[in-house]
Amino acid sequence: MGNIKLEIHQVGMISTNCYFIINKDTNECIVVDPGDNADGLYEKIMRNGYKPVAIILTHGHFDHILAVNPLKRLTKVPVMAYEEEKEMLKDTKPRFTAMVKDNQDLVVEPDRFFKNEEEVTLGGITFKVLHTPGHSSGSCCYYLQEEGILISGDTLFEGSIGRTDFPTGSMQQLDKSLNEVLMKLPDDVEVYPGHGGQTTIGAERKYNPYVR
Repeated sequence: MGNIKLEIHQVGMISTNCYFIINKDTNECIVVDPGDNADGLYEKIMRNGYKPVAIILTHGHFDHILAVNPLKRLTKVPVMAYEEEKEMLKDTKPRFTAMVKDNQDLVVEPDRFFKNEEEVTLGGITFKVLHTPGHSSGSCCYYLQEEGILISGDTLFEGSIGRTDFPTGSMQQLDKSLNEVLMKLPDDVEVYPGHGGQTTIGAERKYNPYVR
């Protein structure tokens, strides 16, 4: 992975994978999908001497955002998400608030919105934003091309894909995102999903039943 280190921290009631992308040269850190336990995540950041530069989101479902606002208050860093997820992040209704006892932090107002295929550098860490609608209309993946890493959110799982029966979900869109976007990536790209274990594009091309 060169000068990049990736840490996985499972959080929340659905064991969401929250990722720390760390620049090993500077200890600068991007937090991806802090789904719960802001205090615990902040303690890990401080204990390791990481320097957070941003919180970025793959989509706006509650299990990926519950710790966003409290972690932002602790770290003082900007929050970023894909532009088509703006309404989802503002509206708690389609995000399963019945499953969350305290939803006061469910309204997230990002400081920056990404566009499709935008190349972004934060803390010396460069990634490309890939819009992959289907699980939600503003779902996206983050592709660290130099390191061969894809953070896929709930678009692609090991041997499966994300659900499409939630508000703004679409099986037709997810099929297109999977087969016309993600399957264009090289076989050796390592995939780090929003839940479950990691995989590779090559393994999914071979074994995932949703790949055409």
